[in-house]
Amino acid sequence: MSTSVRLSAADLADEQRAHDPRISVVIATCNRADSLLRTLQMLRKLPERPPVIVVDNASSDGAAAKVAQSFPEVRVLALPSNIGAAARNAGCREATTPYVAFCDDDSWWSPGSLRAAADKLDEHPRAALINAKVLVGAGADLDPTCAEMASSALPARACKCKPIVGFLAAGAVVRRSAFLQAGGFDDRYGIGGEEELLALDLAAAGWDLLYVENIVAHHHPSPAGRNDLLRQRRQLRNALWTAWLRRSLRGALQHTQRLLRSARSPALARGALYDALSGLHWVLRHRRPVPKSVESALRCLES
Repeated sequence: MSTSVRLSAADLADEQRAHDPRISVVIATCNRADSLLRTLQMLRKLPERPPVIVVDNASSDGAAAKVAQSFPEVRVLALPSNIGAAARNAGCREATTPYVAFCDDDSWWSPGSLRAAADKLDEHPRAALINAKVLVGAGADLDPTCAEMASSALPARACKCKPIVGFLAAGAVVRRSAFLQAGGFDDRYGIGGEEELLALDLAAAGWDLLYVENIVAHHHPSPAGRNDLLRQRRQLRNALWTAWLRRSLRGALQHTQRLLRSARSPALARGALYDALSGLHWVLRHRRPVPKSVESALRCLES
């Protein structure tokens, strides 16, 4: 004997109101299956019920199979090699919604925040990206980068949102068309500081990037690979590349000095500089300084 549960008209109406067809979620992952499964469990509980696309960077821990078994509603793109942050590009291309929210495999969205982000992007058609307030760990501490965004010296937009010229991918919602038009994340960057170049390219194209405090993401950082010297060296190399690719000559020189002075050790600075110089031919071929308005915004923040 089988039984079925019949939803009332009111329940069906509530469910339809909760679902939001405007937004989907893309997660790039590599060899962190346990964190990924926890994140998917949190996303499954969201009232917006977003479609989720997991892009697996050639994991060797069986992540793709585990997701397929436990979350059959999630679409998995298994890549043949690890392309780092650029895996999000593949997920964004596969999405069919106008807006895409990114998650790391150790971050997720607060209930209602995806709907609020979609509403904000609907209201502001020149906005390409919204950065949420990112709360870190069990203590829900404000991410230091978000604290800087909230206190930014850049003048607020008419929408009373803080304009930004950078973002955190773990707490970002993008307008899919603008993201793809800008080229997404560069596959040379890997993971670590990959957001800055894309942010500058969006700003240079005339798009607004906004920090919105009432949109919330949660980040419970996995310790795997986060504090190793190789990652720090890559982050510094990427920051140098971005300065050389997009800043004015004066801005690039000044920011290079600032970055190298702020490195945790002279050895780290030397290693990152060596790595950056190894790609100098590529940088010179693709150098495209941002407009003066964007350069002025960067100088304002640096001062």
